[in-house]
Amino acid sequence: MKLSVNRLPILVSPDSKRVFARYFFYGEERAMGIIQKVLDMSEQEVEHLVKDILRDFSRRHRRISNLLIKHFDKIKFIIEKLEIEPDNLSEWRKLLIGAYFTMEYSIESAAIFNPSVVEDPDQDGLDEGQKRLIISFRATGEGHISSLVFRRALLDGNTVKLLPSGRFIDEAEVIKGATLHKKEFEKIIEQMNIDSKLYKPILNMLPETFSYANLKPIIFEFFEKNNLTLEEQTSLNELRWLAKSFLEIRFSLDTDISERVIFPLSKYEMKGIEDARFVKFRHDDGSCTYYATYTAYDGFSIMPKLLETKDFYHFHVRPLHGKYAVDKNLALFPEKINGKYAMISRIDGVNTYIMFSESICCWDEEARILLRPQYHWELIQIGNGGSPIKTDRGWLLITHGVGPMRKYCLGAYLLDLNDPTKVLGRLKEPLLIPTEEEREGYVPNVVYTCGSYLNDNLLVIPYAVSDYASKIATIELDHLIDKILENPEK
Repeated sequence: MKLSVNRLPILVSPDSKRVFARYFFYGEERAMGIIQKVLDMSEQEVEHLVKDILRDFSRRHRRISNLLIKHFDKIKFIIEKLEIEPDNLSEWRKLLIGAYFTMEYSIESAAIFNPSVVEDPDQDGLDEGQKRLIISFRATGEGHISSLVFRRALLDGNTVKLLPSGRFIDEAEVIKGATLHKKEFEKIIEQMNIDSKLYKPILNMLPETFSYANLKPIIFEFFEKNNLTLEEQTSLNELRWLAKSFLEIRFSLDTDISERVIFPLSKYEMKGIEDARFVKFRHDDGSCTYYATYTAYDGFSIMPKLLETKDFYHFHVRPLHGKYAVDKNLALFPEKINGKYAMISRIDGVNTYIMFSESICCWDEEARILLRPQYHWELIQIGNGGSPIKTDRGWLLITHGVGPMRKYCLGAYLLDLNDPTKVLGRLKEPLLIPTEEEREGYVPNVVYTCGSYLNDNLLVIPYAVSDYASKIATIELDHLIDKILENPEK
């Protein structure tokens, strides 16, 4: 029996028209010169230039004047150094200064790929049998910076329809004062090999829950009162940067899901938010939270992080830590297993692991190898293709395998429902391989997914093609599991 996979006539390609307005800073000395030149302009010239800018960009951005004022506020300190009171400037001049520190960024001009999919929390107003889905993508633009974007799809029986995108792109607003818990924060510090003589006195001055705003003045005071070596100063800066990586972000309620972009938020991810794996997690009390593991990349090293949301408007962001929270390919199970959180990972870069923890953020309790590369199409490495999917017959795990010529294929495995450390069966041949038209892209010969969705007996698999664009495939669940169980694990 050959597997019958249905590739849908849906192609999500990079769209260079999808832009948002970013703050752009030239450096203090250069900025001072630019601002002085604007200050030297006549009010008439300033007003003329701003009206020209608004005509040119108002149709491309929601509330462009608000964005320009926001960016003006970011460089007020430069104006003050010129011994000018910023608030005394006219509204036109503020807008023009803000415009000189603003740039458009095309979020997906290079690629839109590595999708995952979950059920939309908003299911109102649908006909019987319909479901709204949210598909997340890794979008890559200028400078190979990756961000997180979304599209909405409608599932109607066996039909998947991608809904139109909104006109404007909005960046998430960072909410100051994200709450940190001292015990959790200290566990992470211990793994960073920072001398306890440095951080203990600082933590002792903090309450059990605190924010970055509480920590910052204590660190600066410690700098002033102690004669620190360069290494110690670097360690304390790492402590400060760590605190800043705990964030709360939100989007305006008047944005469509397709208009929201989560752009790199901290030093640790300045080069990219990579490969978010979303899952709808059911808590013991029956309530649900959407989590996504992702890889934060700063251009040199990676850090696994966790997104948390109930509604896709308001998100919490925090780092994952522990000796097993390493490398990429972390995917959370959609519920606790025997009272513990469970995660699929690839600790050594080659094999697929399963790990368990009492804490959703700290992973240093238990990890074991679940799958080793076995077949020709996965001999280089094997990793997950998103969170395991619960079925009546076991946990379905979609994987990716890397074989000759660094060709990526998708595979599938079935894990025991009560003990997912037990593999019930695995596909001998790939579930999905790149077709001839899917081979060309930024990274040739690749199909890849970060998460699938099960609706009754239909498995929906959004997948990337050669790190450039994305498509969607479907397959009957029973057909797939029957094929997996033809090759039981010995």
